[in-house]
Amino acid sequence: MDKEADPSGGWKFAQCFGDKGEVDDITEADIISTVEFDHTGDYLATGDKGGRVVLFERNESKKGCEYKFYTEFQSHEPEFDYLKSLEIEEKINKIKWCRRQNAAHFLLSTNDKTIKLWKVFEKTLKVVAENNLSNGWQSANPHLDPSMLTIPTPAVGSGTSLRLPRMTQHDSIVAAVPRRRYANAHAYHINSISVNSDGETYISTDDLRINLWNLDNSERSFNIVDIKPVNMEELTEVITAAEFHPQHCNHFVYSSSKGTIKLADMRESALCDQHAKLFEEEEDPSTKSFFSEIISSISDVKFSRDGRYILSRDYLTLKIWDINMDSKPVKTINIHDHLRSKLCDLYENDSIFDKFEALWGPDGRKVLTGSYNNYFHVFDKDDASDVVLQADKSAFKAKRNAAGKGKGKGSPGVVTQVNTDNVVSCECAGSWGGERWRPRLGALLLRP
Repeated sequence: MDKEADPSGGWKFAQCFGDKGEVDDITEADIISTVEFDHTGDYLATGDKGGRVVLFERNESKKGCEYKFYTEFQSHEPEFDYLKSLEIEEKINKIKWCRRQNAAHFLLSTNDKTIKLWKVFEKTLKVVAENNLSNGWQSANPHLDPSMLTIPTPAVGSGTSLRLPRMTQHDSIVAAVPRRRYANAHAYHINSISVNSDGETYISTDDLRINLWNLDNSERSFNIVDIKPVNMEELTEVITAAEFHPQHCNHFVYSSSKGTIKLADMRESALCDQHAKLFEEEEDPSTKSFFSEIISSISDVKFSRDGRYILSRDYLTLKIWDINMDSKPVKTINIHDHLRSKLCDLYENDSIFDKFEALWGPDGRKVLTGSYNNYFHVFDKDDASDVVLQADKSAFKAKRNAAGKGKGKGSPGVVTQVNTDNVVSCECAGSWGGERWRPRLGALLLRP
């Protein structure tokens, strides 16, 4: 989605990634499972259920925010844990870009058990263009274009000459090579990874533990949070997400299925079981029900770019917390308030356990989260405006048809703004769970 600089400030469909055919023709392995912009917004990474990572780069020849294919590689393969008789899917759960230090790109990708560090760089292919020739001046490289050959001039008086081989640039490709493989550190499924602001470390999180890694050392990690009880029958909560502070490398937050957010300081102790702050809102006893604990489970947590605020998403609401006030959120945004009366039906078809992501806009004012029926919300925390938009394949078809009829770029009806009252059913509709906001520009990337 692209926000044009027009007086209305409306959102407009800009580009569709992936297969543009019918939904029935798309295989399970082709479904995108995660998306991530790099820190500049010039590069975009997508991961799918087939274990592939596809990178796109911004098309500088286009005026708008448009991306073109950069490279693709197979990040993970399906595995089998023979000790636990457990199949490990190749699906990419998360992708995180590391800060760029040189011409190469480094990014982390993870499935349920294994994290990999990839180096992506442009590689020049060279071939032998000049050599000591014989047998009718045949090249040492049979695949070389004959026009690139330089026939040596025989030395005077000898009839022969001896020359050093000369290499010339033949082609340039984008290569992806695995630099590190961080494995055997998680007994449970990895749900999130976060790169530290120091550029040297990152954390990986599963249901019960958080591990701290050094990017240069794949042999050892440090367990910094462990909520696993001695007796698993006493288990009452799991970790759902974790993220480093964007500026202070010693701080990180993690959320739980109990609806709490904990801020930890790695300077206090090696094991951060004792949190520095606990962000929790007391529940109103009059509204407590059988579903209270389920709908309060936090599915995503994000720091604002300046680190002052924390954004959390549960099933029904989006909450903004001030890091200096842990007693209650400064803002609560109702996303699925119209579904409160349908919680029993949602529980029976397991929709109540759906997970939604949330994120901050680059200006620190707007927040974004997904919903059902391909709807997503863009909320301005300063003026309390809530824009509800729908994104589906009809947007791509509308743009394609408009282009075929010679219409202008401002074709109406590409993105539909809707009233939240129209969102009445989610039983047969897919959730819009993943989204990314392009840094420095008003552009959104959405995935179902």
